[in-house]
Amino acid sequence: MTIQAQTPLRIPYGVADYVKLRTRGHYFVDKTHYLPLLEQSGEFLFLIRPRRFGKSLLQSVMECYYDAEWAKQFDDLFGGTWIHAQPTPERGQYLTLRFDFSMVATSQPEQIAASFDAHLRLRIDDLLVRHATAIPPEDAEAIRREPNSTQKLQHLFGVLTQRRLGLYLFIDEYDHFANNILVRQGAEAYRALTHGGGFFRDFFALLKGATGQSGGGLERLFITGVSPLTMDDVTSGFNIGANISLDPSFNGLLGFTHAELETLFAAFGQDLAPHRAIIDEWYNHYHFHKGRHEPIVNSDMALYYLQSLYRLNTPPDELIDHNVRIDYGKLRHLLLVDQQMMRAGSEAPSAGVALNGNFSQLRALIESGEVVSPVQTSFPAERLHQPENFVSLLYYLGLLSFAGERRGLPLLRVPNQTVHQLLYGYLREAYADAGIFRPATWRIADLLGRMAYGGDWQPFFTYLAECISEQASVRDYLQGEKMIQGFLLAWLNLTPYFQVWSEQEQGGGFVDLYLAPFHFRYPDMEHAYLIELKYLKRNEDSPDRRKERLEEARAQLRRYVGDRRVRETLGGAKLHLLVLLYSGWELVHCEELQIQTGETERE
Repeated sequence: MTIQAQTPLRIPYGVADYVKLRTRGHYFVDKTHYLPLLEQSGEFLFLIRPRRFGKSLLQSVMECYYDAEWAKQFDDLFGGTWIHAQPTPERGQYLTLRFDFSMVATSQPEQIAASFDAHLRLRIDDLLVRHATAIPPEDAEAIRREPNSTQKLQHLFGVLTQRRLGLYLFIDEYDHFANNILVRQGAEAYRALTHGGGFFRDFFALLKGATGQSGGGLERLFITGVSPLTMDDVTSGFNIGANISLDPSFNGLLGFTHAELETLFAAFGQDLAPHRAIIDEWYNHYHFHKGRHEPIVNSDMALYYLQSLYRLNTPPDELIDHNVRIDYGKLRHLLLVDQQMMRAGSEAPSAGVALNGNFSQLRALIESGEVVSPVQTSFPAERLHQPENFVSLLYYLGLLSFAGERRGLPLLRVPNQTVHQLLYGYLREAYADAGIFRPATWRIADLLGRMAYGGDWQPFFTYLAECISEQASVRDYLQGEKMIQGFLLAWLNLTPYFQVWSEQEQGGGFVDLYLAPFHFRYPDMEHAYLIELKYLKRNEDSPDRRKERLEEARAQLRRYVGDRRVRETLGGAKLHLLVLLYSGWELVHCEELQIQTGETERE
């Protein structure tokens, strides 16, 4: 069900406050039919979803629905929604308290504890003001006099128990500042926060005690975040309630289904049909259960697209909303280690830091686009070096999604082109961070433009080959055809001129790389490329072996030049057939084949 306010409607892009959304004319995609299901799933719930999927708005909706004071405006806030016609007995039955830990400042390490304490105190004081009729003035004043937020909260629980008042506590972005500490200050600072006598661990210990107390004031708890990492470290896993992150019942709780998108677009006079293919390719295919129920579109990205379409009558120039970009810095500490910490015999470039096993996994993922691995529901930071935990973290961050099963285990796949572009960027930044490969990106961008519009392809590959020759540390990472292919993918995707497809992305049985013209964004693109890449180990290189590999490449290109996947995307662009032959890391031969008349038209 969708809720339409009085015209003119507003697109709710970036709006996470339910009161503002309903009172200022924003369109509302109604998810309130999930509220009874959430109630039935347990009193204490934990939900993980990637960034910009609507977690904060969900909590705001729930806060307005369950709070005794907001319930006085129930008709105004929920009129026309599913839950308005079918309210549950718990509507308006609680005092609500909502913490948002993204508000905790982390720029100055010595001020983190004070910022955390200040946020909790402000939110508790707000509750005391909003519910002044339920909590007597003398009790409220006694709570305010407590010296710190932990004691304020403990005192509040006691008062609520005595008064037989139930509290519904919401915690949004529970792991935000803890993750920032891990990234910016390192493992020791993070461990001090989440282990032993750290204030954050003490906070969750207080919550755990309140949930287990007979007649305790904490009746319900709903926590959201982007990974289970911090929860495992502060509570040894979410052992105080139910983790519903992988529950198939909540696959569509956040984000948009296709049906919701169609109604949303129609509300603003837009037809989804001509835009569905591009939205699916760039924003869709998230599955939050291995059973792969209906695919989910990232809601922020869909609204970003619709906003441009509605206001400017054209899709956005940049298809990736900068707000959904997952900062490389959040993964940097997982890919790099100090060189002196490297084990003997492992990859170690000459720079002060080296790339570790997680980087190898990331690179393999970029090369194949998928990985077979279970998704762990709980793991501590100190075990992120274990492959299944790192892969699980990539899933929770939205960089992977369920795509079926293989060999009895979940198959995880990069969901869309937005995520592909993010991963290519991470690969480039990791190489640069470790001092392995630092070409002039402005020059590569210019060379790609010349490929796209001038058909001048050789300078791009020659420049990369020259950089590899000059920067010896990268050579150890270019051993094998797939590694070279992944390396090329990272740089071919530096600019959005081409839609770059690899054999794996096309389900096998295809040319190594296809650089399709991105006509949706650049309708005047004039050139496209089919590239067959061949590789010889340096100790196996010989004139005869080169000749054999080149003949294989030419035959394969001739076979795929008329492929339906090429014809459907080529448009009016000229197709170039390229053969690249590498001996180890060195590009030793490149050529363009001439297309015979009628070749691009055969089945």
